[in-house]
Amino acid sequence: MTDRAPPDHPLPRLTELSATAGCAAKIGQADLRRALAHLPAYEDPRLVVGHASSDDAAVYQLSEDVALVETVDIFTPIVDNPYDYGRIAAANALSDVYAMGARPISALSFVAWPMAERGAAELGEILRGAADVCKLAEIVIAGGHSIVDKEPKFGLFVTGLSHPKAIVTNAGGRPGDVLVLTKPLGTGVLTTAVKRGVMPPEELRQAVESMASLNRAACAAMLAVGVQACTDVTGFGLLGHLGNVLLASSMARGRAVGARLHLDEIPWLDRAVDMAADNICPGGSRRNLEYAAPHVNFSDSIPEHMRLLLADAQTSGGLLIAVAPHKLDALLLELSHRDVAVRAVIGELLAVDDPGAIAVV
Repeated sequence: MTDRAPPDHPLPRLTELSATAGCAAKIGQADLRRALAHLPAYEDPRLVVGHASSDDAAVYQLSEDVALVETVDIFTPIVDNPYDYGRIAAANALSDVYAMGARPISALSFVAWPMAERGAAELGEILRGAADVCKLAEIVIAGGHSIVDKEPKFGLFVTGLSHPKAIVTNAGGRPGDVLVLTKPLGTGVLTTAVKRGVMPPEELRQAVESMASLNRAACAAMLAVGVQACTDVTGFGLLGHLGNVLLASSMARGRAVGARLHLDEIPWLDRAVDMAADNICPGGSRRNLEYAAPHVNFSDSIPEHMRLLLADAQTSGGLLIAVAPHKLDALLLELSHRDVAVRAVIGELLAVDDPGAIAVV
């Protein structure tokens, strides 16, 4: 066995080995809810956050002062460069811990790899990329598990810590809160464009660096100010993850919470709008829009491709933060001081009749 195929038999690109890429590989929300309904009910007073609220990570209280935050995120190749694939997968997994306002302390890796066909060299680059991002997060990959599989998959199990009272969930939103987004959207559309050969890989660099960047600084900023709710925007798209915030907040408050998004204020990665207008879109994004549509009221002026972009399946997206209006300026200042380049004010939460209703204007 060799690590490299002979020159006259070039290996397929990593993204050619899977039908879906990155977080677009997620099971759709409707199917996922039906599957989770079969989990047996089990009450544990120490489980602060479980799967019922569709939050980013599980939270288990160990003591009066310590809560354990746990998450796992694994996906198929989102890019063809193995080092970048590892970086993005690590940043994506760590994001769930940051979205809860917690501090990651360790990680375990999971890898599925066609060893006989591709050898160990590329796999080593994936692991190196993940390790470099974990080093930036000041943690190590302490171990992991690997299997042989024709379709590559990689990701991390991440453990974090927080004070139980400092946890930021997706259930604290209140009418009047302002929505702030910390990364541009469009990774699903752009990576699909490269996968289909309609955009050169070099034009994906902005998206790669965005996906590989940690949400650590944004997390620190929101903790410094104190915010109402937070989630990260990944495979269910902006509409899907915002919808989870609204439903969880409605359940927690016992009153319906909705939102209004301002399309002109939403940041996009370069060429994302153009690619979407050319009907380049992953299947996961179309599933996301179909699921969200019954609860979304789009302004008549918003074309179909922009609606799809709002549901675009993101990989390692930014934090979506709900902050009280009187703290907005302080949050934006903290984000700026921590060099968070994107700090877009994209909408606000509303009191509505239908829990989870979203208006896009």
